[in-house]
Amino acid sequence: MPHLMTPGNAVRAPAGPTGRTGFGVPGWAHPMLAPVEWAALSRPGLPLHWAVLDVAGGPGARPDPYCLAAAAGLRESGVTVLGHLAMRDGTRSFGELVADAHRFLDWYRVDGFYLADAPAERAQLAETARTVTMLRALCAQQRRYQGRHTPVPGPRAAGAAGTGRVRAPGARPGAALVLGHGTHPHPGYADMADQLVTFSGRWTDYRWSQAPEWTAHHPPERFCHLVHGVPQLHIEEALRIARWQGAGTVWFTDRTDRQGQNPWEALPGYWDELVSRLGPGVSE
Repeated sequence: MPHLMTPGNAVRAPAGPTGRTGFGVPGWAHPMLAPVEWAALSRPGLPLHWAVLDVAGGPGARPDPYCLAAAAGLRESGVTVLGHLAMRDGTRSFGELVADAHRFLDWYRVDGFYLADAPAERAQLAETARTVTMLRALCAQQRRYQGRHTPVPGPRAAGAAGTGRVRAPGARPGAALVLGHGTHPHPGYADMADQLVTFSGRWTDYRWSQAPEWTAHHPPERFCHLVHGVPQLHIEEALRIARWQGAGTVWFTDRTDRQGQNPWEALPGYWDELVSRLGPGVSE
């Protein structure tokens, strides 16, 4: 059974939840190919913490009209939209990442960034911290610019807070940053981002996974688990594992990575059941 391990191999329960478990969507297929998926994210009351916008492994070479419309629709619904920045385990240069971040902010007005394949080793802490600091500064600069050029919100915008939308948990003012390690990194990374993805992979690995003891010193909203190949009959077991290991944000799907497929590109086959388990009272 998955659990939290202390240095002496004693089982230790994770910190108690401080908020409702919600979804982190790692990125659908292009909106032209997956209109149902993108529309599903605007469902009133959906316990959605954030959704990733990945145009073409990043922001693309020019603004994409389909992605512009999708991002605008999510913003209107109060969804936290994160631009996909490919770190490639730290091999992308600082300049490349900053250039991609500028495009996401200028074209799609994202709320922050999902740093895919973020490094996890101690040796890369300093360079990752440099990147994160710059991304926060860019987001803050963009907010100041938008604040000077945005009209006073009308009644509809002012009422967005009452839509039942769950905002990104623990996000610091001005930006939401998620480090997509996919594994438990050096604990120093927890000081950089709003959230760490500490598991990304198959259900067959997840159900026997373990979390290091240091994670118990942080609240659940600091961690996210992304699991594919989860059978419908095991949804409740997967939720128990996430809660036991202290992850407040999850994404479970029955899609798989067989034959090189991207398991995150489409809705799970049991989407309605998954939503009902995390978001009682969600509008149909």
